[in-house]
Amino acid sequence: MAKCSFCGEAMERGTGKMYVKKDGKILYFCSTKCEKNTLKLGRKFLETRWSSKYKKERQEKREE
Repeated sequence: MAKCSFCGEAMERGTGKMYVKKDGKILYFCSTKCEKNTLKLGRKFLETRWSSKYKKERQEKREE
């Protein structure tokens, strides 16, 4: 089971998109929202509050 490269959500088989960059790096996206934020807008997952990776990182900082 793949995880979304932007938000970190687990994706079921047969859903989402796989994007291969020119350098060979593979990115998985669960929705067009995640795809556009990464590729078109150039945002990082730590800057967007709705991504689960952001929430996880924020929680780790609070525990320290």
